[in-house]
Amino acid sequence: MEVSTDIVTKKSKRLTSVVWNHFERVRKADGCYAVCVHCNKKLSGSSNSGTTHLRNHLMRCLKRSNFDVSQLVSAKRRKKDSNETLTNISYDEAPRKDEYIKPIMKYEPDQRKDEVISLANSRFDQERSQLDLARMIILHGYPLAMVEHVGFKVFVKNLQPMFEVVPNAVIEITCMEIYGKEKRRVYDLLSKLHGRINLAVEMWSSTENAEYLCLIAHYIDEDWRLQKKILNFVTLDSSHTEDMLSEVIMRCLIEWDIDCKLFALTFDDCSIDDDIVHKIKERISQNRPHSSNGQLFDVCSAAHVLKSIVQDALEALHDVTEKIRGSIRYVKSSQLTQGKFNEIAQQVDINSQKGLVLDCPTRWNSTYFMLETALEYRNAFSALQDLDSEYSSALTETEWDWASSITGYLQLFVEITNVFSGNKCPTANVYFPEICDVHIQLINWCKSPDEFLSSLALKMKSKFEKYWSKCSLALAMAAILDPRFKMKLVEYYYFQIYGSTALERIKEVSDGIKELFNAYAICSTMVDQGSALPGSSLPSASNDSRDKLKGFDKFLHETSQSQNAASDLDKYLEEPIFPRNCEFNILNWWKVHTPRYPILSMMARDVLGTPMSTVVPESPFSTGGRLLDSCQSSLNPDTRQALICARDWLRIESTDELNPSSNHYSLPLYIEAN
Repeated sequence: MEVSTDIVTKKSKRLTSVVWNHFERVRKADGCYAVCVHCNKKLSGSSNSGTTHLRNHLMRCLKRSNFDVSQLVSAKRRKKDSNETLTNISYDEAPRKDEYIKPIMKYEPDQRKDEVISLANSRFDQERSQLDLARMIILHGYPLAMVEHVGFKVFVKNLQPMFEVVPNAVIEITCMEIYGKEKRRVYDLLSKLHGRINLAVEMWSSTENAEYLCLIAHYIDEDWRLQKKILNFVTLDSSHTEDMLSEVIMRCLIEWDIDCKLFALTFDDCSIDDDIVHKIKERISQNRPHSSNGQLFDVCSAAHVLKSIVQDALEALHDVTEKIRGSIRYVKSSQLTQGKFNEIAQQVDINSQKGLVLDCPTRWNSTYFMLETALEYRNAFSALQDLDSEYSSALTETEWDWASSITGYLQLFVEITNVFSGNKCPTANVYFPEICDVHIQLINWCKSPDEFLSSLALKMKSKFEKYWSKCSLALAMAAILDPRFKMKLVEYYYFQIYGSTALERIKEVSDGIKELFNAYAICSTMVDQGSALPGSSLPSASNDSRDKLKGFDKFLHETSQSQNAASDLDKYLEEPIFPRNCEFNILNWWKVHTPRYPILSMMARDVLGTPMSTVVPESPFSTGGRLLDSCQSSLNPDTRQALICARDWLRIESTDELNPSSNHYSLPLYIEAN
């Protein structure tokens, strides 16, 4: 296509292709040609030659730099046949060297491989693109095998012919490298953390009945933001019996070097053997600045106990619920029956705007909505029973009464679960009033004159009291550290719950928080003296051995520190309660008031960061447990852990890049078992 000539004339007519922004069209007696404005190379410029060869030259032109060629690329692809099929593309053939797009941009070697770049400041880099692909697979949970899919290969080849699609095994290695790099970053972050770490322990399963242990660190960082990171996703084999779970957890704590920083353990199941917690306590008790009773150390998920209580209620109402499902199916079985039912509803003065709906048995809130709607049509169903002999799912009046009462129970649990799952920053202080409300209602439900309802309430209350006995002190302390409530909220609820014995229970809470505060005061004194617990930042000590009054300075510091520590909690409790405000942010409040309450703020950071619930925002009403999908369960244990952990870490990082002001409490996407 190249020609030689020395005669140059200007183009005589308007040329519409963007290619001509980079060429001068030259006419000669025997034809015309194009001169590149960057390198002066001459190519055929006749109308019969088209512009493809000119565009290809621009892609290779070494003297052209620093301009956007996206228009050229898009124009070229728009002209490609849209009906091109996969049979026209071969992946076995190595691309010709002269078909490669030449590097046209300057590449900065010190630029991070995992940073977003633009075409304007970098050239194509195979290693970087491979890292980007691996990060994409991790971040979005795509299967590793996607790199072997024909459709993916076609997409990549057309998008960037220079990219060499790597095999499944290679991309897996790249993912493991990213996991290793991110793990070191998280390790360094946790090692520099001044506060304590709370650990949530969650049990997972798969369709193949495999069991997994997921350990998630919760903490409040130096900027008073609630953080959450998955640390381990351990595959439990047959050798991991329940009594060995403590060893598995301890190995993970030691691996991350956070055993001495542990503040609380939260289990998603209240039935976890207490021996597991006891063994972990024994292993790390020497380095813990906690009270001897250890009640803050062992917490159960509030969402789990509520779901367990709901399941008791639904199980008790099973036969009645089946009749309601049958009634709705019958009404909706034909337009004739539906029309007859609507007429009956009007006759008995039912003006509900809700339509009858069937529930999804795996979502207990949908069962609640089904019952709630059916109860509004109670009189219509009763009338239908008298007018339609084929209607066989009719309920008795007693059964309707049971459905009404239990639906009232479920309404409370739906509202509370919405509070837990809808909170973007679920600090520990939000749980106490909700859990106390459940406690009060259970006490009232047990007083029902109906034997069926009272026996159900007693069963629910028995399960709840096991949770309450273990977690009430931790819940109350978190509420006290909310400046809008302090001790007053504990007093308000405890008088309703305990009646004549309330003062004794209130004193237990008061003594507990003072005991914990004293432990933090002692720890603070040890930090100032240079003998703090592992992980604490130590002040520099003076080397002036000739100072004869160094002992006096130590004595003065100890006595002054003791007085200040004793008054820190008292000062907080004695000051007026902060006005309740719907826009109140407790972490911002403590961040501002840290200089005023230096020791108490240390304690507040750890207590408020305790995960009181492991509710799943994506599916808080699921009746099943956490289930791993078949793609992830088929991976080997190390790869599975790497992908799940790295996904959690990268999701938080990606959220920060897109929205720097977003809350850092990012939750992983769980899959719920049906």
